[in-house]
Amino acid sequence: MLSGSLKNQATIFQHSMQLIPTQPLWSNYSDVWSKIPFGTFYWNTVKVSVISTAGSLISASLAAYAFAKLKFPGNSKLFLLYLATMMIPGQAIMIPQFTIMKNLELVNTHWALILLHLFSPYGVFLLRQFFIQLPHDLNESARIDGCSEFGIFFRIVLPLAKPALVTLGIFNLLGSWNDFLQPLIYLSKENLYTIQMGIRYFQQVNGADYPLILAATTMSLVPIIIIYLFAQRYFIEGIAVTGTKG
Repeated sequence: MLSGSLKNQATIFQHSMQLIPTQPLWSNYSDVWSKIPFGTFYWNTVKVSVISTAGSLISASLAAYAFAKLKFPGNSKLFLLYLATMMIPGQAIMIPQFTIMKNLELVNTHWALILLHLFSPYGVFLLRQFFIQLPHDLNESARIDGCSEFGIFFRIVLPLAKPALVTLGIFNLLGSWNDFLQPLIYLSKENLYTIQMGIRYFQQVNGADYPLILAATTMSLVPIIIIYLFAQRYFIEGIAVTGTKG
């Protein structure tokens, strides 16, 4: 992809494999920004991904804490019922979801994409597995000292759950950033397009200019690669810890 983004239409399909072009065309990257409003698409993707990821972490962590640390009637059954929703194919609920968003007048808004990513059964499962392993004595000691449940959650549980939160955050950010189907369904205005829709729009406007398409795709991956490199330690730790106990 990176190699192709530095070539032109003539050299990209040459039979002889040349990983590093003799004369790399760095201008392909600037051409992408000038031929379409790529900056707008980038900002839209950042806004949707960050807000939906933050909201998903809040909702999943609160639900996981309740399932892991609070005792109430039907806790296990409700948790299993919630996990069972993961077996429903996304294609089966597209039309009901669209009807709901249309009735809420959220079609052609970024809030439709954000709301669809706010709740994650997998996120609740992942965080619950982590919260279960935290010593229950910490909660009891905090309650004896007069700390409320929200105080225990924010002051004790969340700081200890940083690896699991980072892991879930990366998963959610990746899913929201790379999502193409939902923007295709809910967005029809050019100024609302995300990066994935923007690359498709670029193909419609400029045709199959593969070097520029590869340049746009490369730039769309840069933030994800940077985030993963900085959060790699927490990501690996979170996967290792949350998978040690079922």
